[in-house]
Amino acid sequence: MSTPALIGILTVSDRASRGEYTDEGGPAIRDYLGEVLASLWEPRERLVPDDLTVITKAIRDLAAAGCCLVVTTGGTGPAPRDVTPEATEQACTKLLPGFGELMRQVSLEYVPTAILSRQTAGVCGRALVVNLPGRPKSIRECLDAVFPAIPYCIDLIHTGVADPPRLETRPERLVAFRPKG
Repeated sequence: MSTPALIGILTVSDRASRGEYTDEGGPAIRDYLGEVLASLWEPRERLVPDDLTVITKAIRDLAAAGCCLVVTTGGTGPAPRDVTPEATEQACTKLLPGFGELMRQVSLEYVPTAILSRQTAGVCGRALVVNLPGRPKSIRECLDAVFPAIPYCIDLIHTGVADPPRLETRPERLVAFRPKG
């Protein structure tokens, strides 16, 4: 039996981290992954405040713990405390701006304020880090747009690694792209 892929789910929210309201973003990501992934996986969930140092450390810790994917939710807007993209840039050695570009493009079909979103993606160690907005509906729309590329990106990040994680999707729900051959 294969080892489950570890996936980090990082919710960034001052109010949720203080218990002032229930986190909806993290559970929305977990539900989405449960719906889309056919392969075995285990979540590693964290809830942190909007603090650059804390977010950066959480991303690095999840990557160091063996997560092949770290998905963040929240902290991507223009408000002073929205620093998730900056934390992602600090934690990552390579940035993948195409993820954010596509998510904004898709989100613009639903709401004109999507241009205010600053989400990005990058590589931290052997983990792909993807920033998502905080609302469950927006999380779903953005993941539907970028998830077809995520399994292959994780394959590439793990080139040369013995027993790399392999994410497989449920083709009736979402088809991941992998080159033939």
